[in-house]
Amino acid sequence: MKKVVLVLMLGVLGLGMQSASAQSMSKSLGLHVFPSNDQDQATQEADEAECYKWAINQTGYDPINPTVVQSEQVDTSADGTAVKSSARSAAGGAAVGAIAGDAGKGAAIGATVGGARGIRAKKGGDAQQQQANDQAAANVSADLAADYNKAFAVCMEGKGYSVK
Repeated sequence: MKKVVLVLMLGVLGLGMQSASAQSMSKSLGLHVFPSNDQDQATQEADEAECYKWAINQTGYDPINPTVVQSEQVDTSADGTAVKSSARSAAGGAAVGAIAGDAGKGAAIGATVGGARGIRAKKGGDAQQQQANDQAAANVSADLAADYNKAFAVCMEGKGYSVK
């Protein structure tokens, strides 16, 4: 009895896997293809396979194994921003300290504040630049996929299908 149930469960799972893998190329691309010339299912599948290969040759992009577009990584190493800001602030602190009676103490406070300000500004700028680089990479990926879909649709339309 247990063997029969196990066999039935495996059979049901197998059918489920078969229907999941039987999804057409056009559906996986988010396209709707209608056979305008009464092509049967086998012909449509063969045409989709041929157009899949043709579109890869035209665009260099394979939607099943998509090209990974890496964003350029921002250089987060020290670049002297903190030192420059620290020197400016030290000079200002020395001037204020001279008025208050202790130029050395004013310069030290100014240098510390300026250095922290410079580091914070660099980190903020780096984060914004990295975000822009990541967005640019995402845009390139989307453009590659869109170009492939256009090529696939053109091929299918050339074979007598309506594609939306």
